Amino acid sequence: MIRRRTEREAGNAALELVILAPVIVLLICMVIAAGRVAIAQGSVDAAARDAARQASIARSPDAARAAAIASARAELAGDGLNCSPRVYVDTSQFGTPLGQPATVSATVYCRVSLSGLVLPGLPGSLPLSFTFRSPLDPFRGRTG
Repeated sequence: MIRRRTEREAGNAALELVILAPVIVLLICMVIAAGRVAIAQGSVDAAARDAARQASIARSPDAARAAAIASARAELAGDGLNCSPRVYVDTSQFGTPLGQPATVSATVYCRVSLSGLVLPGLPGSLPLSFTFRSPLDPFRGRTG
C-alpha cells in the first residue's frame, strides 16, 4: 500500500535538510580534524623514537644531539609535517661507567596547524609532543 503525502507533510524534507545539513558538515569537519591530529601525533611519536635510537648509537653527547635532531627533522619532513620541530635530547647518562645500564631520551615538540579547517572553536594550531627513551649499550665505548 502506497501512502500519499498530505498537505501538512509538504516541505518536511526540505526543513529536515536545512536543520541536518550544518550538523552533518560539522561532524565531518570534526572527524577530519581528529584524523589530522592523530596522524600528526603518530608522526611526532615516530620522530621521537627515531631520534632516541640515533642518539643511543652515538659515541658522544654532541654527536648524539646532532644525530637526534637530524633524524627527527628527516622523519617529520618525510611524513609531510611542516611544523619546525624542537628536539631536546637528554644525554646526561653518557657519563655512566661502562657495564652500567644507561639511557638517552629524546623529546620532540611540534605545533600542528589546523587553520585549513573551517570549524568554529577549533584552535589555529595544536602543540604535540612525545618523549622516548632508548638504552645505551652498556659495553660500548662512549665519552661523557
